[in-house]
Amino acid sequence: MAEWVLGIVGGSGLYDIPGIDGKWNTIESPWGEPSDAVFDGVLDGQRIVFLPRHGRGHRLSPSGINYRANIDALKRCGVTDIVSLSAVGSLREALNPGSFVVVDQFIDRTFAREKSFFGNGCVAHVSVAHPVCPRLADLVTEAARQAGARTVQGGTYLAMEGPQFSSKAESELYRSWGCDVIGMTNMPEAKLAREAELPYASVAMVTDYDCWHEVHGAVEVSAILDVMHANSERAKALVVALAGALAGTHRTPSPIDTCLTGAIITSVDARDPQLVAKLDAVAGRALKS
Repeated sequence: MAEWVLGIVGGSGLYDIPGIDGKWNTIESPWGEPSDAVFDGVLDGQRIVFLPRHGRGHRLSPSGINYRANIDALKRCGVTDIVSLSAVGSLREALNPGSFVVVDQFIDRTFAREKSFFGNGCVAHVSVAHPVCPRLADLVTEAARQAGARTVQGGTYLAMEGPQFSSKAESELYRSWGCDVIGMTNMPEAKLAREAELPYASVAMVTDYDCWHEVHGAVEVSAILDVMHANSERAKALVVALAGALAGTHRTPSPIDTCLTGAIITSVDARDPQLVAKLDAVAGRALKS
């Protein structure tokens, strides 16, 4: 058994977590620059590594985030599990602004992002049939409820490219597909976490009704800022509750910890040494086995 090292990826409105005793560290990645330095610290006895997805000050657009460098940096810090916190629009009447949805499925409609650590010279295929770790999702759901958030466990997240919000026709299409929330940042983040053998859970924090709702109308940033602020405060309380639940407990292995076993299909003598070198953190265990 091992200790938990919790990676927190903060989304819109969440650029720091008060109460953590630690410091900002710059992490170099062969995949380029992460969104920001990481804050490596301890909260209630639990080690947490925090990375603001958009950078402090919200410098990066969803398409401009280096998702590969972010996941690689967290892995290099020794993170064992990742919790994503992100702002989303609701595609369901019952998921009103202020709701937290611990999603369990994704539909990826992004198109301008690097989506894999692997490629020519080292090919791998991992399953993302169930992209969210159920054990971590259970823990996060309980922490969200302790934080006072209206919380729903389970739901489908539609990842769009952005940075523009949906047209009404798109919003209605995604509703017809059975999607529950819509956002711009959880893909390819969840796929890359799986390739890095890191269990992943996502808390989608609802700020608005996208643009399908006849009463609430089109999305405007000015109208969602107050909701985003309130969500961010509850998100911080969620992290505190989760840290308290994990502190002093031992982490038993997850099947995701070894999901690359058998997934790398390029023969050893055909692998590109330069690509293999870049994979040292995210796939080092599998490449050595």
